Amino acid sequence: MPERLLVIGGDPGGMAAASQARRRRPDLEIVALEKGRWTSYSACGIPYVVGGTVSGLDQLIARSPPVFRDQFRIDARTEHEAMAIDLDARTVEVRDHAHQRTYRLGFDILHIGTGALPRRPDIPGMNLPFVRGVQTLEDADHLLQMVKAGGMEEVVVVGGGYIGLEMAEAFVMRGGHVTVVTNSPEVMATLDPDMGAMVSEGMRGERIEVRCGEAVIGFEDGIVHTEKGDLPADLVVLGLGVEPNSKLAAEAGVATGVRNAIAVDRRQRTPVDGVWAAGDCCESFHRIADRQVYVALGTVANKQGRVAGVNIGGGYATFPGVVGTAITKLCSLEVGRTGLTEREALAAGFQYEVVKVESTTRAGYYPGAAPITTKLLAEKRSGRLLGAQIVGREGAAKRIDVLATALTAGMTVEDITALDLSYAPPFSPVWDPVLIAARKAAERIEASR
Repeated sequence: MPERLLVIGGDPGGMAAASQARRRRPDLEIVALEKGRWTSYSACGIPYVVGGTVSGLDQLIARSPPVFRDQFRIDARTEHEAMAIDLDARTVEVRDHAHQRTYRLGFDILHIGTGALPRRPDIPGMNLPFVRGVQTLEDADHLLQMVKAGGMEEVVVVGGGYIGLEMAEAFVMRGGHVTVVTNSPEVMATLDPDMGAMVSEGMRGERIEVRCGEAVIGFEDGIVHTEKGDLPADLVVLGLGVEPNSKLAAEAGVATGVRNAIAVDRRQRTPVDGVWAAGDCCESFHRIADRQVYVALGTVANKQGRVAGVNIGGGYATFPGVVGTAITKLCSLEVGRTGLTEREALAAGFQYEVVKVESTTRAGYYPGAAPITTKLLAEKRSGRLLGAQIVGREGAAKRIDVLATALTAGMTVEDITALDLSYAPPFSPVWDPVLIAARKAAERIEASR
């Protein structure tokens, strides 16, 4: 009998591992369980389907179950939910929702890619039909049906994170009046408040009502209750962030760590022999903060899944960690961040200098030049880059990748000033905003020595 790899989770953290294992182990029997109806899809694309930029849900699917079965010999079973793991017996209890039956499935190797769960605070009315989360294609399908049915004139987004703000943009594009309510001082708590304030102001300029520092205390049909009053709502979209979906693993005895995410080493092994994990259900290592963190991003899930699959297949690969890079677009506003915020730098024990520089995305005289604000944090004395944030218009945010690369390489702000970045008036001023900010930071470091 061939060895069986059992994968729990049909998204990137699971299926990337299954695909890589298959490439290296043609003899391996691979079964993948997915409780939803789809496998290997881009959840990050959901707001753009809901907003109408992308034509349909099928556009988000990279590989369907038939593709996995026919081309990869991976038995991808949709609407099959793993209910319990028995590590001693090496079995998983499986619920086949389509046929309303439960069975046990054995494994030799187990890979857990159960992803994340949306935060749903315990407040009255949370389970009303007009309150919707945005996590899976099933969620997206429900939202699309509501959009097609019409009447989505008043939309309230609860939470100021990436998915919530992208959904706000989606319903603005659908012609709705959108209100974003967050208990945080500004939207996008992954930015420093001064940069978050720029995002809040930019959203207001895009006809989105933004209410910061305001807690939602309950829902009833057509109404959102906040501590500062009531808001009308035909639809409520939750954008409160996510937590690792690690309960199944934890109940089986697999160790968890930061924020109860599954503990893994740099090869994506859990402490249990023959059990691996990847994606939004497990920890990551932050290369700048030098500690375990929880980061729920598709880029990380794909990389971790690949590493796990290479190792399961008998190869050798490691996941060196993250620097915390993320990017988003909100109507005409672009936002990027990498490394540590001021709060995170202090928590990690760093002393730092900070600079914030305003410039333009193109040469000032070139048509379409738009404002861009670049903020850098650099370690005192050494001048090592610790973090960066960018808020601006078209052409702004992808500059964050230069700074993410500099962080990964351990560069100082003085090093960055010498980078031979490209220049032409349609793309950049002669001094790119990244170089201007690095130069100002280097001057600040030199003055403080």
